[in-house]
Amino acid sequence: MKMKKMVALGLAGSLVAGTLVGCSGKGDEASGKADSGVTELELFSSKMESVSTLQSLVDSFNEQNPDIKVTLNAPADAGTVLKTRMTKDDLPDILAYGGDNRYTELTDVGVLIDLSDEDFIKTINPSYMNMLYQINADRDEKAYGAPFATNASGIIYNVDLFKEAGVEVPSTWDEFMEVCETLESAGIQPFEFTFKDGWTTLLSWNPMAADLQPENFLFDRKDGKATFTGTHEEVLEKYLQVIQYGQADYMGTSYDDGNRNFANGSAAMLINGSWTVPELKKTNPDINLDMFAYPTTNDEAKNLTASGIDVLLAVTTQCKNPEAAKKFVSFMLQPENSQQYMEEQFAFSPVEGVMQEDESVASLAKNITDGKVVDFSDHYYPSGYDLAAILSEFFLNRENGMADQENIEATLKKCDEQYDILNVN
Repeated sequence: MKMKKMVALGLAGSLVAGTLVGCSGKGDEASGKADSGVTELELFSSKMESVSTLQSLVDSFNEQNPDIKVTLNAPADAGTVLKTRMTKDDLPDILAYGGDNRYTELTDVGVLIDLSDEDFIKTINPSYMNMLYQINADRDEKAYGAPFATNASGIIYNVDLFKEAGVEVPSTWDEFMEVCETLESAGIQPFEFTFKDGWTTLLSWNPMAADLQPENFLFDRKDGKATFTGTHEEVLEKYLQVIQYGQADYMGTSYDDGNRNFANGSAAMLINGSWTVPELKKTNPDINLDMFAYPTTNDEAKNLTASGIDVLLAVTTQCKNPEAAKKFVSFMLQPENSQQYMEEQFAFSPVEGVMQEDESVASLAKNITDGKVVDFSDHYYPSGYDLAAILSEFFLNRENGMADQENIEATLKKCDEQYDILNVN
């Protein structure tokens, strides 16, 4: 048995055997009530940047529910903190966590309760519920969490520079490449890349891989029935085509510097996520932006918006008053509260009827509302899989003169080797 699986099983065993201490301090331990008779709940968040909004919502809930007191805890390096607490049988009551491989691990060790029968689950866009089911450890249709906030990546573009060059938003790959050629001919740099920060290399890989990889690849790869070699060559071939339309020093430009350059008009397009838009507007409040889905193929119907569950709300098995915890989750998913989080954190909402109306992401917002979305591929890769480092090496190889075909083969081989080391069937 591989070490990672042994650790997971050990954690699960300790959680079953240990003393449950997650929901209360002093007082009635069985019900989670303190001496005052108030049920005390801990909300553990992995997103430090959203603390002010979450605290505001927590305060509103506490005011409306005087018999329940929710306390927010959003530590630095939340993933490590949570794993440490798991080993000590000290799980928080409620988690505000990302919908990625970390959530998959939590479902694998059985520390989240099933919320499938709760009414608030019915308010969630089915596309995001299906997305959640796909990242369950057993891929079963059970809601061990409730999607609360989502994000999206794609092509951020300068509307004014597009107009200046006389180009329209592309919906297919060939149109995309034509737009790049036209912009360049007009003396406008098509892209600003920020690969000094390696994680930004993932923003093209994720949508391209999702659109181009074989059906069921993510699950077949996990089960050892498929490899990146033989399935992802076109992803890297197209990535090499895109990169030629960026600035010369794309490997030396940081996220912050690239954002500043783009906001000041250095290029017509920036490949990143909706979370970048507020940063651009801080530099240039007057910049005219919108976003479109990555047009990876020549079949417009296949070019879905890459979007993931940025925050889901889950109740742990160590909570001594799950009904109170569910009441909090239900409160958070009420449209007005979802709207507040979405507006203050510049996110999207999976709650039916709640829309992001900022014009800077209008095109993506419609796709999300219509359910024309696909999850980020790297949400399905093993924990610790450093694809950003592999892609950074891929582009460094290019800069150092390695032949494209040799570079592609070596990179996909490395993808498979690292995956196999970390994968636990």
